[in-house]
Amino acid sequence: MADEAIDQPNLEAWFSEHVPGACPPLAFERISGGRSNLTYAVADAAGKRWALRRPPLGKRLASAHDMVREHRIISALQETDVPVPPIVGLCEDESVNGAPFFVMDFVEGPILRSRAEAEQSVDEAQRRPIGERVVDTLVAIHAIDPDRVGLGDLGRKQDYVARQLRRWHGQWEKSKTHDLPLIDDVHRRLSKRIPDQGAATIVHGDYRLDNMILSDAGEVAAVVDWELCTLGDPLADVGMLIVYWSEAGDELMPLFEAPTTAPGFPSREEISERYAQHSGRDLSEIDFYVALGWWKLAIILQGVYARYAAGQYGKADEGIERFAKIVEQLANAADQAERRLG
Repeated sequence: MADEAIDQPNLEAWFSEHVPGACPPLAFERISGGRSNLTYAVADAAGKRWALRRPPLGKRLASAHDMVREHRIISALQETDVPVPPIVGLCEDESVNGAPFFVMDFVEGPILRSRAEAEQSVDEAQRRPIGERVVDTLVAIHAIDPDRVGLGDLGRKQDYVARQLRRWHGQWEKSKTHDLPLIDDVHRRLSKRIPDQGAATIVHGDYRLDNMILSDAGEVAAVVDWELCTLGDPLADVGMLIVYWSEAGDELMPLFEAPTTAPGFPSREEISERYAQHSGRDLSEIDFYVALGWWKLAIILQGVYARYAAGQYGKADEGIERFAKIVEQLANAADQAERRLG
């Protein structure tokens, strides 16, 4: 069946001109998992593989789904200690495929998106080391000097949390499909108690286990989905990682069947302690960043739900209607987390 997001003849012509060794015809297969930008596995007649990333179909919010910016970030990280996919090329000409896109080498390896995939792909004994490497890779991201890699002007370095609160509240106003006063209430309360920010670092913005590709040995082969990356407070990444790091028995899980609920992964407390130890940063205010993470995630999923409802991803995934209810649950979690701050 034809995919509206793929103009095969144009893309084959572009690959022939810009990707060394590409041998059309090309086969395109959408990679499941991401619910914002679209990622495709691309294979040519000789069996070579790449990954193509493009925005969702339809109208896009201003500043969202910026392919040029994401390409710039991944390109800047190529020679650092942070593993990212090798960049092949960028196309800004929307006449080729309806929107800008970029191409990377295809990184082979498991992506643990669910408990079932974690249990099928890695032995229980591998899971604790994987969890520790997730933390260590985040420490490596936050250790990079943005100026040294050419990302010093990626965003304003100070007042990150205040900017995030303004930005995501604005995104809520643009993407909400119904009123949810708790989003506005938590926004107001968090805005009044923003912790002092230390030195700015690169912030991934959506750092979690299923945004990385593992090697067969359980090493981190590549960190992906850099579209929310900017400069700012590294503890926001830690807070979001904790939000995503579900444990067996949790009443609310941001991911329907979180991979970290499989036996063997370290606990939330253990990953927090490891980050503090390896980074040297003070996590005494981490509960604020966890509340911010719940609130931000509610708005991110509302945007996803709104785009699905508008048909920007084509046919909706099974269970997408659950997103509206989950947005409310995430807002409640943000409310409860903020109230625990006292």
